[in-house]
Amino acid sequence: MNAGWKVFGLSLAVFATALGAERLFVPGIVPIAFAEEPQPGWAVQLAFLLRSVELMTAIVAILALVLLLGSWARDRLRRGAL
Repeated sequence: MNAGWKVFGLSLAVFATALGAERLFVPGIVPIAFAEEPQPGWAVQLAFLLRSVELMTAIVAILALVLLLGSWARDRLRRGAL
């Protein structure tokens, strides 16, 4: 169970880093190529990469948390405390 918390924490750390990098380096850039106003290609690509990292780490964190809570509930049910 300790490894699950490490995965959860690492995922949150990477998510926060990617979110901060996106807000710092490409603020206001839409991570798609079709926007109302022209955007630099490198900024669109960087925004897309950072958004992809954010979404992947968010999914990993959610899955780790669900598995940890399921494991906790299973242990509580076996003890008869839940």
